[in-house]
Amino acid sequence: MAIEANNCVVAISYDVKEVGTTEIVDSNRDSSPLEFITGIGQIIPGLEKALVGMEPGENGDILVNAADAYGDINPEALQELPRDQFEGIELTEGMMLYGQGEEGQTVQVMVKAFTDDTVTIDYNHPLSGKDLMFTVTVLEAREATEDEVASGQVGGAHCEDGSCGCGH
Repeated sequence: MAIEANNCVVAISYDVKEVGTTEIVDSNRDSSPLEFITGIGQIIPGLEKALVGMEPGENGDILVNAADAYGDINPEALQELPRDQFEGIELTEGMMLYGQGEEGQTVQVMVKAFTDDTVTIDYNHPLSGKDLMFTVTVLEAREATEDEVASGQVGGAHCEDGSCGCGH
C-alpha cells in the first residue's frame, strides 16, 4: 500500500543531516522505527508531504526546507534571565538545558550567551532555520484502524479518562 495523506500508519527508518554538511544530526537506524499516523501533524510537514505515494521497501532522499521542517528562526524566542536562576549549573554557550513550560511540558532551550548577571536563552528548536536532508526507508504503510484514528496513537492505545480525545 502506498502512503496516503490521511489516516495511514507509517513506519520509517531515517538519517537526517543539515543541507551542506555530512554530519548526521538525528537517526533511528539503530533503534525502533518512527511510527506515526498521517494527516494529524505528528512529524514535520515537509517530510510527511514528501512521503505520500511511497511504498514499503522504498528508499529516498527527501529535502525539507526550513519553513516546512522546524520553521524559521524566531528572534522573539530569545529571553534574558537572571543568572541566579542557573545556580549550580556550569554554563557554556550552545549547551542545551531542559525546563518546564507554562503548561507543564518539557521545554528545551539553548544557552546563547551569559554574563555574571544574566543568561540569554533561545527557545527556537536547534534545527530552526535549517534545510534538512532526510534519507528514509519506508518499513510499513497501512490504513489506520478506527481506534488509531480516534486516539491519534499507533496501536490505538486509549487512556482511562478520555484525556486522549477518544471519548471514553
